[in-house]
Amino acid sequence: MSTDRARAGAEPAGLAVDEAVRALLLLMPRLVGRAKRLPIPEELRSFALGPRHLSLLSFLLFDGPMTVNDLAARLQVAPTTASLLVGELSRKGILERREDEADRRRRIVSIADAKRPVIEEWLAHGAGAWRDVLGPLSPAERRTLVDALSAYESAFETASTADESGEG
Repeated sequence: MSTDRARAGAEPAGLAVDEAVRALLLLMPRLVGRAKRLPIPEELRSFALGPRHLSLLSFLLFDGPMTVNDLAARLQVAPTTASLLVGELSRKGILERREDEADRRRRIVSIADAKRPVIEEWLAHGAGAWRDVLGPLSPAERRTLVDALSAYESAFETASTADESGEG
């Protein structure tokens, strides 16, 4: 992948699988720790927002208003779970639900106008860091990184499930 060394003309050294595993095992706790330390803005602290809310708000911020079913698909949860999250955040005034003008049976979910600036500011830190890292990469390198992180999540979930069931 592109690095400062690569841009300076030096070819980056490759890593053996075990070297990469070691590096990532050391890096991941630091990344998670940093993400957890990202302060929730004062205006949102009383809402007890968690990671599940952060993902939902990120989709609405970056992808715009959408239906509960669309949110559920993106979050990879059941529509009832997404509906519960939307209901919770709507009652807190963070989200708004309105009728879909094309199909009055559907509800469109969006971030409440009054909360949008503080949510944009909160999510901007992570988005900016990702832009800094991903910007110099080629589209193929970005795809490789995203695919690798997604595969890691799936493999970690599979291993965790096997451990819990006594299969591991």
